[in-house]
Amino acid sequence: MKLTRRQALAAGMAAATLAARNSQGAVSPAKPSTGDGAITAQLKLSCAAYSFRDYLPRGGKKGEMTLFDWLDLAASWGLDGVELTSYYFTSEEPKYMNDLKAKAFRLGLDVCATSVGNSFCLASAEDRARQVADVKRWIDHSVELGSPCLRVFAGGKPKDGERRRDFGFVVECLKECCDYAGSRGVFLALENHGYLTETAAEVLDILAAVNHEWLGLNLDTGNFVREPYKCMETVMPKVLTTHAKTEVRTEDGAGKEAADYTRIVRILREANYRGYLSLEYEGEEDAKTGVPKYLAKLRAAMNS
Repeated sequence: MKLTRRQALAAGMAAATLAARNSQGAVSPAKPSTGDGAITAQLKLSCAAYSFRDYLPRGGKKGEMTLFDWLDLAASWGLDGVELTSYYFTSEEPKYMNDLKAKAFRLGLDVCATSVGNSFCLASAEDRARQVADVKRWIDHSVELGSPCLRVFAGGKPKDGERRRDFGFVVECLKECCDYAGSRGVFLALENHGYLTETAAEVLDILAAVNHEWLGLNLDTGNFVREPYKCMETVMPKVLTTHAKTEVRTEDGAGKEAADYTRIVRILREANYRGYLSLEYEGEEDAKTGVPKYLAKLRAAMNS
């Protein structure tokens, strides 16, 4: 019997859901969520430095504020933690890292994650090796900063992209990076971000192929191309950390709509997630007013 496209998609989602449920959870505790000695869901509020990309330095752009200034803002918002994005570091020297870590500690902020912009889909083996080296360098920096988790990408689609070949490149690079990450005690969190990671099934395929205890998922609520909430539910057993966007794709993938934070929080709690819900702001409103506004919405959903 020939399946329709809708039936095929449904079958793929069901298989991905089963695989996720049968796999060891990345964050959900092994103990039961009820009864004596229960370990229940716990959410903490965070924000990614990427949210202030228009104000932070990058490359040749000086920026109106530094990561040190941004930490002051994060503390004023009453956050539990921050994700420090590699793009906005003005130095990689130990003193800079130590000073940044010290300021976060004095402000009562956990450096709950770091993030790097890598691509493992490059055709050249030398280029991929450089990307792996960059990730390893930021694993070391994560240790220096006290971050237990580093967000990584699979990579954008190259001009000569071929999905099966590029899938193999990503798996090979992730395995090498995970071995190093494990030796340093840092988790790698693969983000569902475009090419090769557009659906729950694709993300779980990569995680299964790498099959490494130091690899999980950075759940980006805005990046699944269709059925976003079903995809979130499906991948939850592998989620290490999150990015909460202001919008999600519509069910059919034809457009975007406002993210339902109450529903997202419910999905996290039903999975017994214990970790950070981190705003990654990409709204049209200026970040100085938009970020605290959406943090308040997330906090309200968490407290409801």
